[in-house]
This record gives sequence, structure tokens and C-alpha cells, in this order.
Amino acid sequence: MTTRIGVVGAAGRMGQMLVREIAGTSAAVFAGGTESPASAAQDKDPGELAGIGPTNTRIGNDAATLFAGADVVIDFTVPSATLAHAKLAAATRKALVIGTTGFTPDDERAIAEAARDAAIVKAPNMSLAVNLMMALTERVAASLGPDYDIEIFEIHHKHKIDAPSGTALGLGQAAARGRKIDFAANSVRARDGHTGPRKEGTIGFAVARGGAEVGDHTVMFCGGADRVELTHKAHSRAIYAAGAVRAALWLKGRKPGLYSMKDVLGL
Repeated sequence: MTTRIGVVGAAGRMGQMLVREIAGTSAAVFAGGTESPASAAQDKDPGELAGIGPTNTRIGNDAATLFAGADVVIDFTVPSATLAHAKLAAATRKALVIGTTGFTPDDERAIAEAARDAAIVKAPNMSLAVNLMMALTERVAASLGPDYDIEIFEIHHKHKIDAPSGTALGLGQAAARGRKIDFAANSVRARDGHTGPRKEGTIGFAVARGGAEVGDHTVMFCGGADRVELTHKAHSRAIYAAGAVRAALWLKGRKPGLYSMKDVLGL
């Protein structure tokens, strides 16, 4: 039985990638896409924008109509739009896959509230390999212990609007779980000027932005005599689209709740 998948932000880079991925997935049917009312893509066929030919649908701006005609909706937009879509998912009891990052703690609570009435998969990164890296990060952090300092480096394209990336923060949270420490209290986001020596037990972040980099992430465990590194380099956003569609297929028919890619992948 096929799953009808809708895409919000269907004319964007990730949106077009999702349209192509859905079209190439035998168990999925593209249910339509939306964009903001000001978008030049309004009333255009998303399949033609994505380079796969007509889908016999037109991009609109009514998310409620999209949710009504889909089993699952995928959202890689911006936090303000995603929060509105989460509320809509809860109101319509439709499933939602969230790949958006940059949420505040209040945003996170709002999404958790929506998940009481809707099945939601939310992940900072939809890639299978990245989620395996998160699981490894947690295990390595637990195994090596506090004698190894943890530093996380990431680089993304110059258009990315949040920093550190959601994936970098997810890796930091995985490390904190492994160490059984509070992530927020031990996260160091920036260093500038005379900072003094590194505080033991903290998890540091370094961020770079430039060019067209899809996304590189490295977790470094720095000991007194050696260093262990876990690295993932993304060459195409196709890995995120494939993971999001896999999550959508898994999500259909699930009970309301807030799920992660660990649930989807059985990690």
C-alpha cells in the first residue's frame, strides 16, 4: 500500500530533492507541495521545477489543503513555519516529518505538545550514516571517559542561517548522554579573547560557513597522548531526502508521539 507524501517548501533546494526522491520511491506517491504566498513558484508544477516532468499537481500556499490530502507531510523549512505545521498536524491527526533545525527550547516544547495528537519524526539530520555516527559518538564518549576532551567541528554553505548546525548539536547531545552530563550546562559555543584554560568536561563547538559545502561534521576526542575522530562528509542533500522519505514511510499508521531517526532505523 502506497503512502501519500506532501512537501512544504516544495520549490526550494531540499523541496525539489524530496519531490525527486518521492517520485523514485515505489511505495510513495507525491501528494502535492506548498510554498509561501510570495513565492514565484506559486501555481507551477513541482515536478517540472524538480526536473522530473509533470506531477499533475500545482504548488499552492494552503498547508491545510496539503495536510488533508496527504498521509504524511515532510517539512525542511524554518522554525516559525514548522511550528505552524506541527499545530496543523495535531489538529488534523496527520503525520509529520521535521528536518528543520534552529529551534528554541520553547519551540521544542511546542512540537512535543503537538506530538500528543500527531505522529511526528523529528531529527537534526535524516542521514542513515549521520545517525549511526551519533550512536557511535554516545558510545565512544561513554567508553573513553572524561580524560578525553570533546570538540565538535562543522562547516556548511554560506546560506545556512543557524549555527552550530542542528546535526552538530545532536552530536553534542549524544556525547553528553554518553558522559551522563547535562548538555546545556556543559556546551561551549564560542571562544574569543582571553578565555583561560579549557574547563574539564565541557563540549566545545567550532563553526565555519562558506561556499556550497553541503555539510561536514567531526567529533574529536582529545586525550593527553592521542586523539580519536569521527567524521561524516555529505556530498549531496540526496542523503537527507532519502532518509526523510524513509521516515515518512515508517511513520504512516503510527500512534501519536515524538519519534527520532533512531526509532526509524532501529538503532
